Amino acid sequence: MTSPGSRRRLVPAYTALNGLGTPRTHPLLRDPLTVLRRRGDWIPPVLAPALRRLAEALAPGPLTLAEAAAHLGLPTGTVRVLAADLIDGGVLEARAAVLHTDQLDSDLLRRVLDGLLALRNDPAGASGS
Repeated sequence: MTSPGSRRRLVPAYTALNGLGTPRTHPLLRDPLTVLRRRGDWIPPVLAPALRRLAEALAPGPLTLAEAAAHLGLPTGTVRVLAADLIDGGVLEARAAVLHTDQLDSDLLRRVLDGLLALRNDPAGASGS
């Protein structure tokens, strides 16, 4: 919750944790690019408000831990603890981010590299001055 003309939080983010501790059993959650997704449509009826907000934020589809934190307006560390609790409860699952290297255009990468090497060799650039 922020005050109307500022970005400063009126309530400290850790209050969203409602007594939850540090996640110890989910090493994937250390990476902010870890992908979170709901395991189904069901959300337990008795959830703390912050846990419910995270579960509902993932209803349209998966989000990375960092995206979920931005969406909720909470620090990544706070969302990490919330996600660990929902994973333990079977509401969410986490997986490592996948880099799709087959989608990279090698010709484009070669041209970028050539341009960077040209800049390194000619710091004044090819502007003709």
